[in-house]
Amino acid sequence: MSDESSFAPATEGARTPWPEPGKVVLETRGLVRDLGSEAVKTRILHGIDLTIREGEFLSLTGFSGSGKSTLLYLLGALDRPTSGEVSIDGVEIGALDDDDRATLRGEKLGFVFQFHFLLPEFTVLENVMLPMKRRGARAQTAIESRAREVVESLGLGELAGRRPNQLSGGQQQRVSIARAVANDPRIVLADEPTGNLDSRNGLIVMDVFERLAREQRITIVMVTHERSFASRTSRQLVMKDGRIVEDLDQR
Repeated sequence: MSDESSFAPATEGARTPWPEPGKVVLETRGLVRDLGSEAVKTRILHGIDLTIREGEFLSLTGFSGSGKSTLLYLLGALDRPTSGEVSIDGVEIGALDDDDRATLRGEKLGFVFQFHFLLPEFTVLENVMLPMKRRGARAQTAIESRAREVVESLGLGELAGRRPNQLSGGQQQRVSIARAVANDPRIVLADEPTGNLDSRNGLIVMDVFERLAREQRITIVMVTHERSFASRTSRQLVMKDGRIVEDLDQR
């Protein structure tokens, strides 16, 4: 089944304790990011030291301008720090050239944004297949098989042949999550993934992320301004003025 009622959000109540996190998959040391020229320079991040482990569902919270999205983009090798290091699975990404950084992103990372960025001319299945085709590590039949598997697992099987404009907002965001995990990433980075959704569809997206972290041990790092959603993650970092001011273990 793939209608919204078949993928209803979990009911509130006592939640199963989070499993222990695994080995380190993401690490930063002295991470600094400045914007602007030398004459007019603004420091966005002030020497961030951070260790994130396999299977953690981590939320980044804080007021607008606190540095949450800047940190997320540096973790995802989408931006370069002014100074400091980011390591993914033990590889220091500052030492990589642009081609190797792109390869690492394709192999290790999946991305989900506030806007789903689905290609309107392609079907659900075709959108989910795109990252695997770009990576080129599987045969065409294997790519389609994996895409169908992921689409089915997120309750979208009956919608595989539809185009994005035939889907609800919640369904479109689930397709973007399917696309993000199709390449079997170690880490999914999500920037305000529920920002354009109503509360019910936001809960569905949270349930999907929680299941990925608990059952598949995918590390999720999510920027959110929703306190109720942040409270459901296994760990919450609170940022203020480019610094981590609280690191809350919520297991």
